[in-house]
Amino acid sequence: MPNEAYYLDITLLGKEYRVACPPEEQPALLAAVAYVDEKMHDIAEKTKSNISERIAVMAALNIAQDRKRTRLNSSH
Repeated sequence: MPNEAYYLDITLLGKEYRVACPPEEQPALLAAVAYVDEKMHDIAEKTKSNISERIAVMAALNIAQDRKRTRLNSSH
């Protein structure tokens, strides 16, 4: 069924989330979850922060900066 919803339970920084994800995209999503979770744990450890929202924002900014840097380096 094309409109059937598929869900995947994930964990980021010890918190569980249920996200919609088609089965064929689950491996890529799980790899992304592992990457983001690792970044979040690194930030939590370095900053000694336990505020999930702050850690998530910092992880998002770090990932975005890494992506921008990679794109910039690959264009030269």
